[in-house]
Amino acid sequence: MITLRYLAAGSSFTDLHYQFKCGISTISQLVHDTCNILWHKLQSICMPPTSQQEWLDIAEGFKKHANFPNCLGAIDGKHIRMMKPEQSGSLYFNYKHYFSMVLLAVCDSEYYFRFIDVGSYGKSADSQVFKNSELFRRIQENILNIPRAQPITASGQSLPFSFVGDEAFALGNHIQRPYGGKSLTVKKRVYNYRLSRARRYIECSFGILTNKWRIFHRPLNVNAAFAADLIKACCVLHNFVRKRDGFRYEETLEIHGFEDINTIAPHTRHRTAMDVRDKFAEYFLSPEGAIAWQMSKI
Repeated sequence: MITLRYLAAGSSFTDLHYQFKCGISTISQLVHDTCNILWHKLQSICMPPTSQQEWLDIAEGFKKHANFPNCLGAIDGKHIRMMKPEQSGSLYFNYKHYFSMVLLAVCDSEYYFRFIDVGSYGKSADSQVFKNSELFRRIQENILNIPRAQPITASGQSLPFSFVGDEAFALGNHIQRPYGGKSLTVKKRVYNYRLSRARRYIECSFGILTNKWRIFHRPLNVNAAFAADLIKACCVLHNFVRKRDGFRYEETLEIHGFEDINTIAPHTRHRTAMDVRDKFAEYFLSPEGAIAWQMSKI
């Protein structure tokens, strides 16, 4: 009860001290221990490792709901405000000029978090947050159970399954990001629109998370290890509650207390990754892949 009050209502330890007649240090330790237990007990149930068949099911969900084929999930990172941890110097001081810890997350088309990575310093170069994550390591080492490339049309060539992200992520064989620059062609603008439709699921997931767990409405006033455990507990509880309680649409409309990670300029990329993106863009303009309203949205 104490931990849920702290996470869901955003109560301070002092508030809980008066409500439950417990010492502040006792409450702090209780909340930290409970967050740790919640993560370790619920992770295997509510956020288990994804099998190849589960990836295929996720891709089918994005094709059905977002009209984006071969999509493994929407990925994004957010800065979560926190008070300056002791003896941390400027490690957590980000480009927005406040202290933060980064939450990197992947969600499916049902707003479940499928993967999270917590703990990157706020000052970390945003291009490195993903590259330093466990998800990136698993992709690089080919141990994520990603299905083999499949055709997105009956007669087309096979294209790899990919995560969809914004400009903060570098284009890769399993990462799709928008075309950059101005004066884009119609093909590129349509692609960017279709990508944004798939990306909105992670933004909505963050909105549900911050509206359900109001601890994120203010800076986290705990040490770094505690903050990481708290964030992980809220994410796994998000899935737990989502499965049993659903969500209200209005919860998806606003994100409280989170800031985007910074965008990065396009890097030199493998030609293959650029070709894959071009193939998706061509598909979205084809009779087989176009949707009726897309031209009015660009």
